[in-house]
Amino acid sequence: MLVTKHVLAASSTHATPYYLIRGAHPGPVMIITSGVHGNETASMAAAQKLADDCMAGRQTIQRGLLIIIPRVNQKAYEKRIRGNPDLNRTFPRRVSGKGKHPLASAVFRIAREYGPDWWIDLHEANGLSQLSSRVLGQTLITNPGSRAVPVCKRIIGQMNRSIANRDRHFNLKQHDLPGSARTAAARLLQARSVTVETCWSLKRSVRIKYQTRIVRHFLWEAGFV
Repeated sequence: MLVTKHVLAASSTHATPYYLIRGAHPGPVMIITSGVHGNETASMAAAQKLADDCMAGRQTIQRGLLIIIPRVNQKAYEKRIRGNPDLNRTFPRRVSGKGKHPLASAVFRIAREYGPDWWIDLHEANGLSQLSSRVLGQTLITNPGSRAVPVCKRIIGQMNRSIANRDRHFNLKQHDLPGSARTAAARLLQARSVTVETCWSLKRSVRIKYQTRIVRHFLWEAGFV
């Protein structure tokens, strides 16, 4: 396994680190993004933990290429705000199109270069989906008809069996969100793309734990470990 650290948008005010983790054997490509919204700190902590674990040898990637961008929107993170404009509405909407924000363009350039089979975008949201279908907290979201649906269902089952409090159980949602990283990855790159949403009302340590477990389930399902 080889881990290298790089800088996205290095010559701009949006510069932020990302990591390339190459397994010893050929395999799929996965992008993990977090911090698209700067106030969703547990998702960023989970992504950074995965990168740190890979660098320290605590997490091994056997095959394929894993790309981790733990804190996409550094400026929003510094202010602990969602971001203005909402970066997750600025990703390309057409094959020949460009992002409407320099960061979205920079992230998608990397994606087009490496051609991900998977794109996991880590987020946080209000509410518990088990108590209300109108909220996004504790959900995995993918596009209608996505090839990721069976994997999402298996991961949700694994997660829910480990969560004693049923109110905290995860649910699957399927919908398009034009301008989002997830929908851009699905439509333009034909990637299996999933948004992971944990609920803000839970303790930060619990949210980090859930995000970390879900990512590791995806790595196993996709054949990286």
